[in-house]
Amino acid sequence: MAALVAGVLLPLPLAACGDSDSQDSEAGAGLGSAEAAGDVRATERARVASGGTLRWAVDAAPSTFNVFQPDSTEATKRVAAATLPTLFTLDKHGRPQADEDFLRGAEVTETEPRQTVVYKLNPKARWSDGRRLGAADFRAQWKALRGKNNAYWTARNAGYDRIRKVTEGEGADEVKVVFGKPYADWRSLFTPLYPKQAMSSPKVFNDGVRTSLPAVAGPFRVVKADKDRSRTVLKRNHRWWGERAKLDRIVLTAVPRDKVAKALAKGKVDVADVGAATAERIGSANGLGGPQRPDAAKGAKNAQEARKREAELREARKRKARERFGASAARQLGKYEVRRALDPAYTQLTLNGASGPLADERVRRAVARAIDRDELAEKALAGTGLPDDPLGSHLRMVNQDGYRDNSGAFGSADLDSAQSLLADAGWKTGGLGGAGADKSAQDAHAQDRAEDRSKERGKEHDKEKEKRADGGPAEPPGAAGSPDAGGRAPHRAEAEASVVRLSAAQIARVVDRPLSLSVSATAQRGSILAQAAHSSLASARQAGSERKLSRAKAALETAEKVRATARELRLLAGDPASAVRSKDGKPLALRFVLPGGKGSAQLRETGKRIARMLTEIGVRTQIKEVPGDSYFKDHIATGEYDLALYSWPATAFPATEARPIFAKPQPASDGSLLVEQNYARVGTDRIDQLFEQAAGELDEGRRRALMEKADRRIWAVAGSLPLYQRPQLVAAKRDLANVGAFGFTGPVYEDMGYRKG
Repeated sequence: MAALVAGVLLPLPLAACGDSDSQDSEAGAGLGSAEAAGDVRATERARVASGGTLRWAVDAAPSTFNVFQPDSTEATKRVAAATLPTLFTLDKHGRPQADEDFLRGAEVTETEPRQTVVYKLNPKARWSDGRRLGAADFRAQWKALRGKNNAYWTARNAGYDRIRKVTEGEGADEVKVVFGKPYADWRSLFTPLYPKQAMSSPKVFNDGVRTSLPAVAGPFRVVKADKDRSRTVLKRNHRWWGERAKLDRIVLTAVPRDKVAKALAKGKVDVADVGAATAERIGSANGLGGPQRPDAAKGAKNAQEARKREAELREARKRKARERFGASAARQLGKYEVRRALDPAYTQLTLNGASGPLADERVRRAVARAIDRDELAEKALAGTGLPDDPLGSHLRMVNQDGYRDNSGAFGSADLDSAQSLLADAGWKTGGLGGAGADKSAQDAHAQDRAEDRSKERGKEHDKEKEKRADGGPAEPPGAAGSPDAGGRAPHRAEAEASVVRLSAAQIARVVDRPLSLSVSATAQRGSILAQAAHSSLASARQAGSERKLSRAKAALETAEKVRATARELRLLAGDPASAVRSKDGKPLALRFVLPGGKGSAQLRETGKRIARMLTEIGVRTQIKEVPGDSYFKDHIATGEYDLALYSWPATAFPATEARPIFAKPQPASDGSLLVEQNYARVGTDRIDQLFEQAAGELDEGRRRALMEKADRRIWAVAGSLPLYQRPQLVAAKRDLANVGAFGFTGPVYEDMGYRKG
């Protein structure tokens, strides 16, 4: 595995973002209002009390204090950020900013004959042993990480391998770094910066820094780690030259994800990442309802009566929470609030193109085209209070500087196109199920086509309204559904749908009864309602009316329920499995591997939705749940799967750190395939060239353009399908300041503490 992780951190399953409880529409209860970019209850230092201990839950104890080793954990990064120099931090949009506690400045001073970067260090910066930060530390870290000595067990050497030499500058506080090859992401280097003693030999690097740090240079220092590493204690560093840390201590406590809710209910930790179900529990304990609950003050005669009603409702919710969780647990949970942000990580579907049906790019593209990413994102983020748009980039997050939706290079969900691609690849319907099965698939296809085109027309109508509002040209009515726009008139698609009569027992299984006992009538009704709702949404946004917007959203929800009913009616009318596609007598069946365990419930729900979507184009999925601890080692890394769901961390330096994920696999000397982190095992020479050019392009505009081109080509090969940016939900004690859902930003450890009064 060490050979596979060069470049970025190992990907984490979505299980790392959920808990063992079910997720429902009340999942966002108790979430504070905040931007998706972060919510830490920012508080001025003057209003933060001095002293106190912060008990911080982490998934696993730090197995090492060296972040450059393959087995470093999230806890390792927290220790490093609190105790070691961070030359560049990230702002809320993922842009690197020089940390003035360590740098007076850093810039490229020469590009010819070679790129040269000069770091001007803060003269006050000192290690805890009294020595000044200097060129010797930079040089030792470069030599350890440049990849020339295999005795160093390094997880990555990107960037360090491009450095030619490191020397002292004009004074002791200057460090000059000369690159052999241009390197655009030079700001990613030497963060964190370790003391030279930690990098002096492979023995110290590999083993010595696992249990202790020879020197620190941050607001905190490591004073204790339990023998079982379950608790790591950081104490205020009195040699720190910056703003004095408000907290006395930070205790990192290992708490498995499925134990977090219990730890909070017992008051054993002060801050912890939580899943949506635990967030709902915290909201209930505080007397808060879900975002879709009716307003208690509605119809109140005056403000006083409204406040009274709200107070009564809050107390009723608290009583219900006490009954549900127990008085003690509810009282403890009521001491927390949930802070939220979009996590700098995204969930994606990987399509293994090494062998089997997915080795054909047409099949991969068909599978991807059959998946409604809008629906998956909406379901996964329901109730979190965070934006639920699907992610449109492999290289940048929605709230990241430079984000652009490049999914248009691949196309939106389109069952017509998916069916055509599969047919073109030789996968036909009817081979296993007979003519009746083929007819069933055609009927389902026609209904989906009508629904999808109606949905597209609604979106185009929204765009048309926005263009008119902005003074831009309006698209001619009906253009979106015209043959010139790539579609047919909607009534033709709807006319193709056959009427399917249902039995009384089947009708009883449908929650929302249709106006007619036919699939086509129900689908048509849903399409009409959706069109009207999209039109109302556009008008409400243009008018800026919250009331109209609320009504329009409710109308859209009703339309989606009707369309869901149509889909259920279609499934009830015939067995979709009978329409599975086949080729040379073999069914189109894909192995869909998902992680087991309580913490991966949300991921498995997403997987099941994807499986249902694929049945609509005749693709059968064989879902296999495997133990979480063997998910990557025994399945993803070895290629024992066709489809898989997991998450990738985002990066502020995609030209370098995202490259291994999408690099074209290369044959190794032993005949195996070197995939780095490209577990889809598909790539192109052109994608590799674009990453290489971007890594050496110092002009930000040109580098960004190269990354845009690379992203569009990654979409085109259809090896990875980004679904949504993960939610980051953090339970924190109410009086905790400058702690919570950080998003891209790094914690400012010296400002953390408890609010006064």
